[in-house]
Order: sequence, then C-alpha cells, then structure tokens
Amino acid sequence: MSAVKPDARAIAPAFTTSEIGAGRRLFAPEWRFVSAAGSAASLPAMKGNEIAFVGRSNVGKSSLINALTNRSGLARTSHTPGRTQELVFFAADDRLTLVDMPGYGYAAAPKAKVAAWTALIHAYLRGRANLKRAYVLVDARRGLTAADDEVLETLDSAAVSYQIVLTKVDEMKPGELGACLEATTAALASHPAAFPVALVTAARSGVGIPELRAAIARLIAEGEPRKPIAEARQ
Repeated sequence: MSAVKPDARAIAPAFTTSEIGAGRRLFAPEWRFVSAAGSAASLPAMKGNEIAFVGRSNVGKSSLINALTNRSGLARTSHTPGRTQELVFFAADDRLTLVDMPGYGYAAAPKAKVAAWTALIHAYLRGRANLKRAYVLVDARRGLTAADDEVLETLDSAAVSYQIVLTKVDEMKPGELGACLEATTAALASHPAAFPVALVTAARSGVGIPELRAAIARLIAEGEPRKPIAEARQ
C-alpha cells in the first residue's frame, strides 16, 4: 500500500524551516543504548532532558525511535506483543534521552507481569522530574482505546505534558486518516495535560518524522524540565 501523505491538520503547530533543521541536527549524532530498568528502584539517575514513548504493545514505539535516530537496529523491534518488558534509555549526548517504555494492553501476558509493567510505567511518569513530554503512540487504524484512556488519565493526574502520535498511517485506506484525526482531537478536549492536536507518523515511509523531530527540538529549546508534581504543589 502506498504511503498516506500527512493531513495538514495533523502538523500543528506549524514548524519553520529553522525548526525542521534544528530537529534534524538534534537527531544527527550517533545514538546509543544507555541502560534499561525493570523496576522503579533501578531507574538511572536523572540527567538532562527525557522524552518518553508510551503506547500499546506492537504500536510501533521501537520502529519510531529507530526512524527518529536513523538507526535501524537501535531499539529492538518485534512482531511479538509484550516483548519490551523494561524502560529502555537511549542517548547521543547530555541534551536528550529517549525512553522506550513497555507496551501496555497485552492481554495474553500473565496478569502479575502486566500489573508490574503498568506499575513501572505509572511510577516513571509520575516521578521523573526531567521528563519534558510523553508521546503517546496510537495505532491510527484503531484509534484511542480503553487502555490508552487509562494512561492518559495517569498523565493528566501527574501533570505530565503529552501529545498523541498516530502511527502506521501508511497502512490506512484513503479518507480514514481524517476521521481518525477528528475523533482523536475531540477526545483530547477533555484531557488537561494533552497537546490539543495529534501528529501523524509512519516509521516505514518517514511520514511525519521531520515534524516529530522538530517538535522535540522545540521542547528542548523552551527551557528547564518541569518540577515533580509533589514539589509543584508546595
């Protein structure tokens, strides 16, 4: 199937040529694996800025990270849902760390393991002071699900800025993307921590990758990381 061109409504706010260039330069260095954490106690020390990618199992988190960094084998991809069981950290320098989070919503995994993954995700999202933004990946062919809604509520309660990134748009039929965007935008209106408009991507064809890089570069340029929610309430 041929790649779907990004809908203009999805690329918002608009990015300048300078911002697209900044995004390209941010991701140009050689990215590497830094560490992995299977529990809150084993999280690495906070350093610089972090961007987290969270989403259902098999939504394409690892493929998107590989596309952003131009490293086909950086993040481990698998057709087996639930393969990523830890938070995996990648960096090129001290400016930015990318975090590949365990996929959620994998019903075939043992309940105890699902509960442990879920607790790890929630603990990280609530307590990471240098987390600049979470990008919640949603398969554009399926739209937001009940499992996604639970994570969005966690992000709202933890005051973590997040944005929806629709993935696999090159696997949609013509006309489907617009309907998905409208439904997603309407759903986000009730979530206070959400950026109001989704981005569209396709790791295989490269659709939306320059815009996502630019969005991340804009975040890094905006200033210091947020304070932990407990500290912000004092």
